[in-house]
Parts: sequence; C-alpha cells; structure tokens
Amino acid sequence: MSDTTTGATWLTQEAYDRLKAEFEHLSGLGRTELAKKIEAARQEGDLKENGGYHAAKEEQGKQEARIRQLRQLLEEASVGEPPAADAGVVAPGTIVTVSLGGNEMRFLLGSREVSAHEDLDVYSERSPLGAAIDGHSVGETVKYTAPKGNVILVEILDAQPYVG
Repeated sequence: MSDTTTGATWLTQEAYDRLKAEFEHLSGLGRTELAKKIEAARQEGDLKENGGYHAAKEEQGKQEARIRQLRQLLEEASVGEPPAADAGVVAPGTIVTVSLGGNEMRFLLGSREVSAHEDLDVYSERSPLGAAIDGHSVGETVKYTAPKGNVILVEILDAQPYVG
C-alpha cells in the first residue's frame, strides 16, 4: 500500500520478513541451484534443440525479474503499523466492502504482498476502482470508468483498518 507522500509501500512486519526471506533465497541459493540446472542442461549437447536448457533459461529470467521486484519493494517499504485510518474511511490498508452492480465485494485496498490470506482479494489504490473509492466514506456512492469505458457505480458499505 503506497504512502502518497513518500511513495513507500506499507508492509506488516510479517509480510516484510516473508518477502525478505524469499528475496534472500532467490538471490542466493536459488540462483546457485538454477545455474547448476542450466549447466547440466548445457552439457546435454546442441542448445538449439535442448528443451531443458531453454526452460531453465526462461525460469532464470522469471526469477531475476522477481528478485528485482522484491529488491525495489523491500527498499521502498514502510514497515510496521498500517497508516492511521479511521473506521469508515477508505484508505490504503483498509478492508473494504462495496456494492458493485448489485454484487457485494470485500477486498483489501493496497498491495497484494501485504496479505498472506489467499482468500482475500486485493485491489491497488492505483486501480480504477481503488482510485475511485480512496478517501471516501461508508455510505457514499462513487463512480468510476472501467477499462472498457463503462461507468460503474460503487456504494461503499464498510471500511475497516487491516490488522493482518
């Protein structure tokens, strides 16, 4: 969840520790293991037709992208308590319940990296929906334009600070 004044992403201590451990593994032992896998595949011969080699190189590219993403996230993170948020006001770090086209939705407004709860959807405050409701209060109805151009009405039903 971004702090609009600093551009930092708010993380719980648990989320920070989890992401730091992933970063350390991927950039240390993970890199070593993948290098060995690539070398073993390279030893199999002709690289043009070596599926194992190409798969390992593709995996390496994805891993390096994740390492860069984690490094940036950890460097810019603000760790600790969530930003002060009043119950009833939508802000990064709140669990929001809305009525959207007659359907009720409950989600965390902020960063997917914060929540270890896989059953909780996450919407960025930079998404069209997130930007439309950020700063508004329970009981308000706001509208936003969806990526396909449809104007959508959203009623804010509840907003509570995320406690992890």
